[in-house]
Amino acid sequence: MVKNIDIFTPILDEPDIMGEIAACNVTNDVFAMNVPEISGMLVFLGINKKTPIEIAEGILKGIKRFLVQKLNSKVLGGHTIYTQWPLIGGEASGFVKRAFIIKKNYVKIGDKIILTKPIGNQSVMAAYRLQKNRPDLLEHYSTSEVDTAIEFAVELMIEPLQDVVKTIHTYSNFSFVHSMTDISGFGLAGHLKEMLQNSQLSAIIKKIPYIRLAKELAYDFGYKFDECLMPETAGGMLLSVDNNYAEEFSNRLMSKGVQNWIIGEIDNIKPKLVRVSKNVEHIEIKMI
Repeated sequence: MVKNIDIFTPILDEPDIMGEIAACNVTNDVFAMNVPEISGMLVFLGINKKTPIEIAEGILKGIKRFLVQKLNSKVLGGHTIYTQWPLIGGEASGFVKRAFIIKKNYVKIGDKIILTKPIGNQSVMAAYRLQKNRPDLLEHYSTSEVDTAIEFAVELMIEPLQDVVKTIHTYSNFSFVHSMTDISGFGLAGHLKEMLQNSQLSAIIKKIPYIRLAKELAYDFGYKFDECLMPETAGGMLLSVDNNYAEEFSNRLMSKGVQNWIIGEIDNIKPKLVRVSKNVEHIEIKMI
């Protein structure tokens, strides 16, 4: 059994969508251990005593909708407390053979690094908050383009990582996937550094796929875009894959509907060093 507990504060006002994002964020860590199915989720909800009941109900409906409709799973129960600030999350679990677990701290020299979602959702969500509180700071942006970027960021945050795992399990031998983790609070470079922790190897990022407008918003509002240290919520899967299998695996992911990019590789420059190439390719990703 693999379990994950995750709790965080809301990043948008729509309670049902916030519930979906919370459920995605909790379950992604289970998928990141190569667990193909979520057996269920226990929900944790902290709300203020003055919170309208429809807000709490909306969050719970969103969590249930995500689990039932997107993962064919279920809510098993949970716990609610009163807090000054809303807290949303819970514990998700799943089962996998011990030998099938893929951890996040094993790489080999020459491995290709694959990412399955563009980065930048938190700089975009900063624009969401500024639209409500300080719209004057967004005057030089097109309102429709900002709205589209927000819609895309939300769409990505409620997209589970299950299809990545199901694709891995289509192979009779998937030992070519050396390491795997989901991108969250440490950002792309931070989680890539986690992959290097048990080695004397290094990594280079050569491509940065990002949500349209995320780079400009990051520059304007103090997010570390160039260093790839922007935090993400329910971000993509990051994988270190044997060089001989990376291209075929990337294509198979695409054939299963999982957009992905080979963004860099593992090398041997300086132990545990993650660097962004001076000639890094920025790839702007738009909502389809």
